[in-house]
Amino acid sequence: MTIRTITVPVKDLDAAKALYRTLLGVEPYVDQPFYVGFRPDGAPELGLDPHGDVGAGPVTYWHVDDMTASIAALEAAGAGIERSPHDVGDGSLIATLRDVDGHLIGLFQKTA
Repeated sequence: MTIRTITVPVKDLDAAKALYRTLLGVEPYVDQPFYVGFRPDGAPELGLDPHGDVGAGPVTYWHVDDMTASIAALEAAGAGIERSPHDVGDGSLIATLRDVDGHLIGLFQKTA
């Protein structure tokens, strides 16, 4: 399993975009009002989410081959579903769970 994306919830998308553009030294590959994504060389994607829970902090999305099996295994190990799998376009699914201490875990599956 590899880290696919780290999503950072932000209050001010334009200010965050300017800051992360400077930090990462790259332009966003996607720049929409609902998501801004950066792909720095040699690192996981960094996404800015203006609709995320700023208080919860960043969410790490792990790439999985089988979303259903991964969720079942994590639930058996004590995780709870925060947000069920849903399509985010381009044949991709994401879901979020909470670990036994309440931390968010993101799962990503490319289905197409």
